[in-house]
Amino acid sequence: MFLNFKKYGNGKPIIILHGFLGSLDNWHTLATEFGKYGFEVYTIDLRNHGRSPHTEHHSISLMVDDLKEFMQQQNLLSATILGHSMGGKVAMQFALDHSEKVDKLIVVDIAPRSYQRGHDDVFDAIKSVDLKLIQTRKEAEELMKPFVEDLAIRQFVLKNLERNEDGGFIWKLNFEILYRDYEKMLEEIISLNVFEGETLFIKGGNSNYILEKDKSDIVKLFPRATIQIIENAAHWVHAEKPKEFFDAVIKFLNI
Repeated sequence: MFLNFKKYGNGKPIIILHGFLGSLDNWHTLATEFGKYGFEVYTIDLRNHGRSPHTEHHSISLMVDDLKEFMQQQNLLSATILGHSMGGKVAMQFALDHSEKVDKLIVVDIAPRSYQRGHDDVFDAIKSVDLKLIQTRKEAEELMKPFVEDLAIRQFVLKNLERNEDGGFIWKLNFEILYRDYEKMLEEIISLNVFEGETLFIKGGNSNYILEKDKSDIVKLFPRATIQIIENAAHWVHAEKPKEFFDAVIKFLNI
């Protein structure tokens, strides 16, 4: 499989993995900045997202295999892996399965435990949009509003809506498969291995995705892990506090 990606800068390689329903575009600004500091940054559209291939199945293990194949295609023997949310779970599993390919690991606002469902309102919002009937992005947003009150979340989801060659709209997401396989994204990360490399977990201060009780599970799998909290940020910590996030990552990489 050939994943869609963008490359920034030159130097030590960093691979950035976006979250569920996201895309590589979410990381453009930060990737540009990392590229100015002596890093060769790869942002990737994970399978069934963005402009990467749509497939019949979606799971953490499949995305781990995709990442391994991507590194082979780019002739990368190893890299720092940075992942947010779903991408963070892929990053964790990849580091546990292929530790020799990971220089450092950065996990953004997700723990290795299992999670409860939390996207059903977004799924309902997407299903409410009849692509054959809408003529503008604003019409799609109005249809989504009864299901998702938060404007920022609606705008985040709408980044996946684009015009097709006929002037209509299509979802870049492979929505049917992501909806069907959603609970696979929520499963616990399980491994008999540990990742002995340097690891940074970044938590949004207002987010409940990483809890105090998660720390013991994190250290079991990632014994050299540190957890840094960025205050006044929720789950999309990198978007809400980009400077603080950038500073935390650069400090960690340059230790």
